[in-house]
Amino acid sequence: MLTPGQVESYHRDGYIAAADVYPAEFMEELRRVTDTFVEQSRAAARHTEAFDLEPGHSARMPRLRRLKDPVKRHEAYLRALRWDPMLDVVAQLIGPGIRYQSTKLNLKTGGIGSAVEWHQDIAFYPHTNEDVLAVGVCIDDMMVENGALMVIPGSHKGPLLDHHENGYFVGAITDPHFSEEGAVPLIVKAGGITIHHARMIHGSAPNRSNRQRRLLLFEFRAVDAWPMMGVKSWEEFNGQILRGEPCWAPRVEVVPVRIPLPPTPTTGSIYESQTYYSKKTLTNR
Repeated sequence: MLTPGQVESYHRDGYIAAADVYPAEFMEELRRVTDTFVEQSRAAARHTEAFDLEPGHSARMPRLRRLKDPVKRHEAYLRALRWDPMLDVVAQLIGPGIRYQSTKLNLKTGGIGSAVEWHQDIAFYPHTNEDVLAVGVCIDDMMVENGALMVIPGSHKGPLLDHHENGYFVGAITDPHFSEEGAVPLIVKAGGITIHHARMIHGSAPNRSNRQRRLLLFEFRAVDAWPMMGVKSWEEFNGQILRGEPCWAPRVEVVPVRIPLPPTPTTGSIYESQTYYSKKTLTNR
């Protein structure tokens, strides 16, 4: 459980890190499982429903940069999503009713791992309130050298910045007045977690080291936080509830909203959307 000081820090700064939330043997299991998916990606010549591939990927040199919907691919990832000590922490920040939104596993292979440019998660999925956050489960030690997640403290209290360029939602901050001044890296050992508010400005540079950086990402929301882009399936929506009961009355608060439309001509992961972004400040580090 978080201390009162950690809870206060999250609400003040928009992020926290917590060590030793998952045992070492579980992280070793996740590393083994993840390696099997990298091996499977050898057979993919292009992006698939499961695999998002690095430029230069080949059967000889597999370069998987994202496993999509990992909780649907292997029960070990599902166990990580349902891990009670982690959910206990989330409940301290957004309340006892918890619904997950999406899951993904970002892989930064040593020497080639792609950057993720500065962005705000809530720009991708506006909600009726902002009890929305992301948990990053560090499968490997996360350091500056291997592309640590970086955040700008306090930015979750600032504006929702423009993520459009040339008329498309490109999934990266395009506001000409944006500055990354004050950004800090989150240094976390394997088994620890990061948590950041959905309006937090964050990103990550390429992996310039020879060490892997695999980060399992879970996006959570309070049960009464409803997506403003709509609910496609009532059954699926309620199937994402991990704690609490279905809610028919969204909690509506005054929050900044920008609609993430239209999509780029090539739709898919954030990596594909950001290929249409011209500035590439983190990519070029």
